[in-house]
Order: sequence, then structure tokens, then C-alpha cells
Amino acid sequence: MEEIRAKAIELLRSGEVKCFIGYERASDGLTARPFFAYSADDAGRLIFDRTCAHNLARYLPDMRGQRVAILVKPCDSRSVNVLIQEGQVNREEVYVVGVVCDGVYKASWGQPSQELEARCLYCSRRVPVVYDHLIGQPPASEPQTPASIPEVEALERRSAKERWEFWRSHFARCIRCNACRQICPACYCPQCFSDQLDPLWTGIRIGLPQNWVWNVGRALHLAGRCADCGGCERACPMGIPLAALNRKLAGRVKELFGFEAGLDPRAPFPFATFKKEEVL
Repeated sequence: MEEIRAKAIELLRSGEVKCFIGYERASDGLTARPFFAYSADDAGRLIFDRTCAHNLARYLPDMRGQRVAILVKPCDSRSVNVLIQEGQVNREEVYVVGVVCDGVYKASWGQPSQELEARCLYCSRRVPVVYDHLIGQPPASEPQTPASIPEVEALERRSAKERWEFWRSHFARCIRCNACRQICPACYCPQCFSDQLDPLWTGIRIGLPQNWVWNVGRALHLAGRCADCGGCERACPMGIPLAALNRKLAGRVKELFGFEAGLDPRAPFPFATFKKEEVL
């Protein structure tokens, strides 16, 4: 924590950055929340521990035109690369402070735990894929990528009818609050397709057909772009397992194209390119 504060103070005092995006202790005194340090005095409020679950890359598109620093975990760093790939972030404007991460704990307001978030159980990276300064000791080797994700595998063992019923029951509870969209680094469009009226992609009624279009449409938009930070599922007030849907699609993209989101900012997106030899 002290190394993070010291780096933030150095960057802010030197004028190299206007703002350092990190975490501070939330008002419940137990969990963490995003924090924007604009001065060396502010930097004293920065923290980092296993409650720092938010993906701070969400804020970078709003900071365009300013030189900023950002603290990233490995999954967050993949989101930074996605934003660079998609022209939403200018790499020259961002100083990336990477932190070696052993996973973050599940937590809710006033209720911390010692249980790792699901995404951390099979995460294959402890070191961010992009950084200008690294904090923490990298492991001798990264964990092996699991052959399958248990929650996705469990769904695939069900029949098509059972899977339909599974998602029908969950999507029927969606209240379309858009928390999943608001927290997602990859959802930066000035106007979301779900808000468009001409053409009307999704009806404004909160009903199952409209909820299907919203949730499935959003998942397809994230295929090959989701860095699996789990923010959507964590933000969902209805407890819909959105990350399982994203992980299923990420697995298909990797299987079909050998592509994982955010590993290389220069790699072309599978759905933004076409090769004659590709047959789906």
C-alpha cells in the first residue's frame, strides 16, 4: 500500500499525471471503492487489498485528453488493452501501475468474506499484461489455464430445454436497471443500442422478451471483448449469473479463433476481421 501511495505522490508532484485512479476505503470501513487522487495529499487515502474488486479501466474513456495514472490488477489490465485496441484510450495518455494480484474476496456492503470471487478461482494470471510500473513480487510462473470453467461446464451438461429454462428464469427477474452496463469497461457507447428508438432494438417494457434481447444482445456485443472482471455479475441487484454467459462466449471465441480479449493491444478482433479460410 505504501509503495502505491509513494508512486502516486511521485507522479502527481512531478506533474507527470493530473490524476491517479485507485481505491480508497469505502464508508462502511470494510470494503473498497474507486478513488481519484488529484494531489499528493489525496494519495494518502489510496489503499489496495483483497476488497479492491472494481475494474478501474471503466473510467479511462471519460478521462481522454488528460494524462492520468491507473492502478490495475491483471484482469483490469486486459480491459485497458481492449480500450486501446478500440481507440477509446490513447496509450500515451495513461501511466499504468500494475499490481501483482492473488485474487479478490467476495464482499458486499458491510459484509466482507475470506472467499475468493469465482473469476479468481481459475484466473491464470497474477501479473498484469500491461504496465509501466509493477508493484509486488511476480510469481516464478503463472498458474495454468484450467481446461474448463466449472460453472460453464455444469450448464453445458444440461439439455437445451434445461438451459433454456435456466436462463428464462433468470432473465425473467431482470429489472433492466443497467447496472451491468454502467460498470462495464467495454460498454462505452454514447448511446447504447438498448436506448435507441429509431430503430427500436429493445422495447422499453420490462418483460421477458425484452429482457432476452437486452441480456443476450449485450453478451454478444461483449464476445471477444470481455476481460472477465466479473463487474456485471457483482453489480446485478437480482443476482443473475451474467459472468457465466460471458465466459461461455469467451470460451467459444478462444476455441474458434484462438483469441483472448486484451492480451495484445495490436491483435485484430476476430469479429472486426474476415479471413476467407474461416468457416464457422
